[in-house]
Amino acid sequence: MSGGVRLTLCAWAATLMSACALLPLVRPATWILQAAFLLAVQSGVGAATRRVPLARPLTMAAQALVTLLLLTVTFAREQAFFELIPGPDAFGHFADLLQQGSDDIARYAIPAPLESDGIRLMLVGGVLIIGLAVDTLAVTFRSAAPAGLPLLALYSVAAGLSEGGTPWLWFLIAAAGYLLLLLAEGRERLSQWGRVFGGAARVPGETSGAVAPVRTGRRIGMAALGVALLVPWALPSMNGGLLDGAGAGVGSGSGGGGTISAVNPLVSLRDSLNVDEDRTVLSLRPDTDADVSNLYLRIVSLDDFDGTTWKPSKRSITTVPEGEFPTPIGLASDVKRSETRTTISAADWYAQDWLPMPYPPSGVRISGNWRYEPEGMTLVGDHGQNTRGATYEVKSLDVQPTADQLATAPNPPSALAREYTRLPDSLPPVVAQTAREVTANAQNPYEQAVALQDYFAVTGGFQYDTEVQVGSGSEAIARFLRDKQGFCVHFSFAMAAMARSLDIPARVAVGFAPGTPQADGTVSVGLKDAHAWPELYFEGVGWTRFEPTPNRGTVPSYTVPDASGNTLPDPTQPSQSASTAPSAAASASESCTPQQRKLDGCASQPPQAALSANDDGPWRYVRLSLWALAGLAALAIPLAPMLWRLRRRVVRLGGHGRGEADAALTTLAAWQELTDSAWDFGILPDDSLTPRKAAARIIRIGHLDPTAAASVQRVADAVEQVLYAPHPRLTAGLADDVFRVVAALESTVSRSSRLRALLAPRSTARAVWDLSEWWTGLTARAAAARPNLRKPSRQGH
Repeated sequence: MSGGVRLTLCAWAATLMSACALLPLVRPATWILQAAFLLAVQSGVGAATRRVPLARPLTMAAQALVTLLLLTVTFAREQAFFELIPGPDAFGHFADLLQQGSDDIARYAIPAPLESDGIRLMLVGGVLIIGLAVDTLAVTFRSAAPAGLPLLALYSVAAGLSEGGTPWLWFLIAAAGYLLLLLAEGRERLSQWGRVFGGAARVPGETSGAVAPVRTGRRIGMAALGVALLVPWALPSMNGGLLDGAGAGVGSGSGGGGTISAVNPLVSLRDSLNVDEDRTVLSLRPDTDADVSNLYLRIVSLDDFDGTTWKPSKRSITTVPEGEFPTPIGLASDVKRSETRTTISAADWYAQDWLPMPYPPSGVRISGNWRYEPEGMTLVGDHGQNTRGATYEVKSLDVQPTADQLATAPNPPSALAREYTRLPDSLPPVVAQTAREVTANAQNPYEQAVALQDYFAVTGGFQYDTEVQVGSGSEAIARFLRDKQGFCVHFSFAMAAMARSLDIPARVAVGFAPGTPQADGTVSVGLKDAHAWPELYFEGVGWTRFEPTPNRGTVPSYTVPDASGNTLPDPTQPSQSASTAPSAAASASESCTPQQRKLDGCASQPPQAALSANDDGPWRYVRLSLWALAGLAALAIPLAPMLWRLRRRVVRLGGHGRGEADAALTTLAAWQELTDSAWDFGILPDDSLTPRKAAARIIRIGHLDPTAAASVQRVADAVEQVLYAPHPRLTAGLADDVFRVVAALESTVSRSSRLRALLAPRSTARAVWDLSEWWTGLTARAAAARPNLRKPSRQGH
């Protein structure tokens, strides 16, 4: 075998050995076989052009051209000319696949599924590009040492994305491939000088000869590789920080004991909230009578605050208890509770070391290697066990304390108070100062906790924004209190720290907010449901959830004062808010009959009537008719927003069924009409708010009287009822409530504002949005049909 061929094979092998570091990122790993074959073709073209021989630039160009053709045949055959030559459509398809791959990288957990062509193109194409660079440097230009740079880049990308596993193994394989390439180049260089002779013996009696330089190079390379592997184990490592990766193991030995180290489960929480597509993580099937609006899934609790971030403490673990779990810490027998059974199925791509469960769990049935951490009542996988594709059943307690039980709770045990009220000296004084100011009127720890929750969620002017960086360092909470922008991590961290400054034991829970109920009775939990919330300890109740994040999850009932305006009306009884007085908007449509309203003919009838009246005129009146139509059009254009808005109102409040099956559609249409009416009067909609908080905002900004405020709250309560109740019911009188709110809003604004709301309503912006959505769908269907139209012509060639 010639030296050039041997060096080509070594360059091919070195590239593949470095690419092995990418294997843990994707499952299954069959892509490496495809990459090996394509890389072999690329290397073979290089070897053939070098034997011609061609100039070095031509060799590079030939390999690059073949690489492009290989990628085209593999990934863009249908978009290419003659299924081989790439054109504009093929390059456009490459761009789409790369964008898809980039989106999938942000969407999937590691290892990602190989079903994505975008990820496959990035892997195979990346290996071919690195292989071309290595072959060009090491073989074409006979300089193997610089070829280590692209190999290092390939390994570094893989090592930076990998989580856990055996990184030393991939380093060993990649380094061995690079050493193989160096040794092959050294052997070829020596072979050009002929045979290597040894010198005479240096010591009398020693056998004359020489150690071959190649053998010496092997020994030096193996020694350097051993040092590179062993020295990092002997040196202290640098760990910690907000984005520190999670550990892989949870202890040693095969027994039931051991420890779990402090890991950080917040690494991907912000990324999960910002994904473009909300991918389902877990599917839940709770008991039929379960309240899914409070079905939080808790992964782990963060109880160690070092001033930089919150993280779990190092805890002892044991075997999972058989049967019932122990009673949660601090929960007394007189607190109302009910047990719920939930079957949970995890997606086959969701690999979480901690088991998501409702809190507090009272029992769990799951197969695999799991361990139980008693302090947090959590389960953690042992030695690589995770949730990927797992289905398990959890029994949990729905603890329902009253406000009085929380307000009269005795002091917690001193040991627990010391551990869970500990704060670092580096915490800025503004945190404790703000906590004291917010809770100045509170009489007990419960009222202090509610005041903190309301400060973040309602009264403090905070805004929910997932684009804000998580931040780290002792000034992160102070910066959040100043800027008043963040997402659940900021809100939960800040409230827990402020509660500790008031001597209330606190920690942070990480998991998922309640998911979305489905038609088949299941609940779908997606990536965007990832959440963090504070838990505060009250003796007699135990660890108690609070919800300071403005538009996430549900506010606990024990933190909301009773109000008559929040009660749901009985649909079997006549609505107490019904009135025989004419509605404020009745004059706009009083001439319409019920049949006309059902056909949506009220708003457009006058122009149609005018058109039909002029259709039968003699020919001499054609010009007059055209002028009349032009005049009507001139009037209709400025009145179009008003006509469109009136039609929308009629459809929403009178165009749906009245049966139980139409409860959700009718209720959501009434809520949409109410929020759009408020928008017409200058109250911009905020889709990030829950219905209850949106209703409070409309009442506050609109300065509504108690009667109208009660109407807003009834509609909001009806919306929450159809969204979260197991069996949605139709609430009577919603249309009357909406008309009452519109009349109240009209009475609180000036005449010019009323005219603006009537003639140029702001909510007509939805017409533009609807048109844009229709156009997007039309272009998408046209683009999907375009390849089908081109196929016959391409086959005709």
